[in-house]
Amino acid sequence: MDVDEVGERPQRIRRRTFLDYSFTAALAALAGAVLYPVVNFLIPPKTKEVTSQSVVAAKSAAIAANSGKIFALAGKPAIVLRTPDGELRAFTAVCTHLACTVQYRSDFQHIWCACHDGHYDLHGQVLAGPPPRPLVEYKVTVKGDDVIVTKA
Repeated sequence: MDVDEVGERPQRIRRRTFLDYSFTAALAALAGAVLYPVVNFLIPPKTKEVTSQSVVAAKSAAIAANSGKIFALAGKPAIVLRTPDGELRAFTAVCTHLACTVQYRSDFQHIWCACHDGHYDLHGQVLAGPPPRPLVEYKVTVKGDDVIVTKA
């Protein structure tokens, strides 16, 4: 026996109810799409804390005279450079002005911060620009072909 033969009609959802459910689902999806990135931004990711006070920054042959290389030391950027005279030096690569990452400019033959045109000499001292303090210098040791940088 069919349901229609008994005289009962199959239960159908009303158009208004369907639109209410659809609108509520769309609104919930929109709220999720907006809130998910906000919550991910506000809750920092879990990272392992790096506590090593010394690291192999580079191979000695990889740093030519009058050049530098950025590397990580204890989770912060640092820079190792070879002066035009061939001496190896290392500093924090965080500018003392607004914490931008500095770089070695071979054309200037010194360390430069691109954010606000800060200049540091090859001893980390401020030459020009807004940086209020010199860069922190690190100890450099060469063992074999490895350049090892240690926080002092």
